[in-house]
Amino acid sequence: MGVEEQPNKSRAAGESVRKTQHPLRNRAFRLLWIGNTISWTGDQFYLVALPWLVLSLTGSAIILGAIEMLAAIPRAVLMLVGGAVSDRASPRRILMLTAFARSLLVGAVAALLFLKDLHLWELYFLAFGFGVADAFSYPAGSAFLPSIVEPQQLPAANSVSASTRQITTLAAPGPAGLFIRAFGNAWAFLLDAISFFGIIAALVRLPDPPAPGSRAPQKNMMRSIADGFRYVKADVSLRSLMLVIAVLNFAIAGPVSIGLAVIAKRDFGTASAFGFLMSAFAAGSLVGMLGAGLVRQRRRGRTLLLAGAVIGLCVAPIGFLSRMTTLVPDLVLLGAIAAFLNIQLISWFQQRVDRAVMGRVMSVLMFASMGLLPFSLAIAGVALKASIPGTFLCAGAMVLLIILFAASHRAVRAID
Repeated sequence: MGVEEQPNKSRAAGESVRKTQHPLRNRAFRLLWIGNTISWTGDQFYLVALPWLVLSLTGSAIILGAIEMLAAIPRAVLMLVGGAVSDRASPRRILMLTAFARSLLVGAVAALLFLKDLHLWELYFLAFGFGVADAFSYPAGSAFLPSIVEPQQLPAANSVSASTRQITTLAAPGPAGLFIRAFGNAWAFLLDAISFFGIIAALVRLPDPPAPGSRAPQKNMMRSIADGFRYVKADVSLRSLMLVIAVLNFAIAGPVSIGLAVIAKRDFGTASAFGFLMSAFAAGSLVGMLGAGLVRQRRRGRTLLLAGAVIGLCVAPIGFLSRMTTLVPDLVLLGAIAAFLNIQLISWFQQRVDRAVMGRVMSVLMFASMGLLPFSLAIAGVALKASIPGTFLCAGAMVLLIILFAASHRAVRAID
């Protein structure tokens, strides 16, 4: 009997190895990754060219902030709608349409720059259009990925995607600035417009995700969105960890993005010091993204809770650190653990959630991540003015409290 079972065990082991092979060996994911990499690289030219163009035209940081806010508003407001649409329509086609729309918008600005006929209102329209496209493409991308890779491959797939994007963010802005200096903003916008065809070409060659098995009559949009919230509410682990994400983003985003600039000015007095601190955080994030794809998924619940606790312990002392030798290691560790936690959480959501509501649940997750960002920035600005150490201490304490709350649920601790 033992002799007869041996082939079955070997075959099962072989199937397990095959299923957990690296996602870059998966043709569909490889195509998507190449297309995204081309598009993300082009985006860096846009992200450098747009603020430089606005400041060149107006010299006003207020107008630049208004343009950025005009992109953030529809992104936050329409995110839940985008998730509901992703569950009703093909997320692959949504990604293609939004990429094509972005290409048209950026291409139109490039054409107006070549013709020397660009007006400021057209840049407001560009930002608004990008915000709308983001609201639909973000949940569609999260819903599409689980359809082309195995569930076991999701952490590595998310790790590869996030780390590649982080690498383009670190490596491409410098060359983009030199390119703009040599050739001008118009060519930078045109290059970004062309880069979108990288992801469009990849998506054209990929199949649509399988339609959900149920063919029940579709509900109206508001009820469909409400179903996403009800799905999250009904799952103790899901809602607890989503609350963790919301609090982490609220507690960290504002204090880190504003607080590091304040600390750099207070203790070092140079913009380059601020840039160095941000680079330390970004470098740590890259390490965490890469590491998230290598860690074996055992006792994931406890791992996520431990990572959250480390984040709180890293945030709390930042306001008391006044030397590069202490700040930089703390920021590298903070960036690494935060990125690791982010990748692991997103992958777990994608593995756990039913395909039929994937878009809506992922949009709830993104809404929880992005919706509180303006409040975090506003509150951090006021709090930092009152006390820099107190702001970071309160932020760290808030993180530790939400981790303790999540750890009090056995369902969260038992996640594997």
